[in-house]
Amino acid sequence: MAEVIFEKASRVYPGAPRPAVDALDLHIEDGEFLVLVGPSGCGKSTSLRMLAGLEEVSSGTIRIGDRDVTNMPPKDRDIAMVFQNYALYPHMTVADNMGFALKIAGRAKDEIRKRVVDAAKLLDLEPYLERKPKALSGGQRQRVAMGRAIVRSPQVFLMDEPLSNLDAKLRVQTRTQIAALQRRLDVTTVYVTHDQVEAMTMGDRVAVLKDGLLMQCDTPLRLYEEPENVFVAGFIGSPAMNLQTFKVADGHARVGEIDVPLPRATLDAIAKEGSDSVTLGFRPESLEVVGEGQGGFPVHVDMVEELGSDAYAYGVLEGTAEDALAGGTPIVARVDARRPPAKGESVYFHVREGEQHVFSTKTGERLPG
Repeated sequence: MAEVIFEKASRVYPGAPRPAVDALDLHIEDGEFLVLVGPSGCGKSTSLRMLAGLEEVSSGTIRIGDRDVTNMPPKDRDIAMVFQNYALYPHMTVADNMGFALKIAGRAKDEIRKRVVDAAKLLDLEPYLERKPKALSGGQRQRVAMGRAIVRSPQVFLMDEPLSNLDAKLRVQTRTQIAALQRRLDVTTVYVTHDQVEAMTMGDRVAVLKDGLLMQCDTPLRLYEEPENVFVAGFIGSPAMNLQTFKVADGHARVGEIDVPLPRATLDAIAKEGSDSVTLGFRPESLEVVGEGQGGFPVHVDMVEELGSDAYAYGVLEGTAEDALAGGTPIVARVDARRPPAKGESVYFHVREGEQHVFSTKTGERLPG
């Protein structure tokens, strides 16, 4: 086991207008499960491949434990990688697939067999050791790929979207198994996904990337409760946070027909920027239904999404436009699943005390408040 450190690590592809990974500073603790998440093209897979030695580091350094591995070949880095497409040899049995790397390394047959059997027990693969990959389900093949990594006893596990080929139900089941297995093995793990729900449920910490830049790295709870900028606020959470720009006057932000008071620290920061507006954020679950005239803002409901235990109302702030497509201010709110509003109804919502987020309209950064 070992810590992993990126120090101003960048990857620039020839002819590209900007770096794929731009001066990444990241310290991953020994035994930590860190998830890299972000939209397509954000640099998360490139960062992982730089750590694996599959992509050249244009500048900066990468360390595994006390070793500088920046220019070290992949085979000498003591890492094991699990890919999206399993990468199993179709003509080999499960046991041979899992033990292949050890065979190439010249390990004794008895040692290989023992390690394979031990890994198979961890992954519930014992009944399948003599089968070929084509006789396995997608989830079983992914566990074989995990087993191949485990038998090597590496310092670091690297996983590049390993669940993306699985159906939704199996993804939920397998991500729970991977997270539990990592805790049991206590091996430093770097995991890449584009699915923020996957990231939030698996990682000890989550690093959010955008356009090759690290936006924020923190625990799932802090990312949710204290996003450092508008991008993280909008990316983390499902459904996404409501984020809109509103005018500020007399110490208040004007939301529809309602004046939302802003803290003195927020007003001072806005004044320092010379701005007359602010970006307000509030999550769908931070809104509560109130009666007309009780300090709420009216929302015209366009659609209700009923999910059984939860329901979400999608609409627009009244007075802005007829619907979101016409340029109205869109609002998403969690509502009572047993008594959801009807389509076309007007509902008044209030943001619960202390659950609003305030960001600069100029920088996108979180403002004090």
